[in-house]
Amino acid sequence: MTDRGTAVLLREAAPGDAGEITAIFLASRAAALPGLRRVHSDADTLAWITHVVLPGSRVWVAEGSTGELLGFAALDGDELDHLYLRPGALRQGIGTLLLERVKSASRGELGLHTFRRNTGARAFYERHGFTAVAYDDGSRNEEGEPDVRYRWSAAAGRA
Repeated sequence: MTDRGTAVLLREAAPGDAGEITAIFLASRAAALPGLRRVHSDADTLAWITHVVLPGSRVWVAEGSTGELLGFAALDGDELDHLYLRPGALRQGIGTLLLERVKSASRGELGLHTFRRNTGARAFYERHGFTAVAYDDGSRNEEGEPDVRYRWSAAAGRA
């Protein structure tokens, strides 16, 4: 359950979820970052999710009561590589559920990158104990978009 009473099941992603995960990834980025340079086709993004993200990371999905996927998160070592929600699933506690699942599966530390202009994501991570530790001019990512490096430590939350 989310904090708004919506029934949500968190489960590990299956290979058959790749299409819906790709749709969430693309829709979320388009809604949060209008004008973000697209560097890959939808088909290439699906292939990347299918052949790189799903087999190479621990991926969880948030599934609604109708069976529709509402979001997903991917953990690769100590890196939160992805946390995306369907645009209509924001501010319902689903992102928090996914992030708490990733934190509980981590070794007590996480890092992530998000685009600087994604103020919604930045505020979300800061509310959940992440601290900005570095800023980049966009030369480190394919989109050429300035980003922020965040870190979280369970130990810092207990201090």
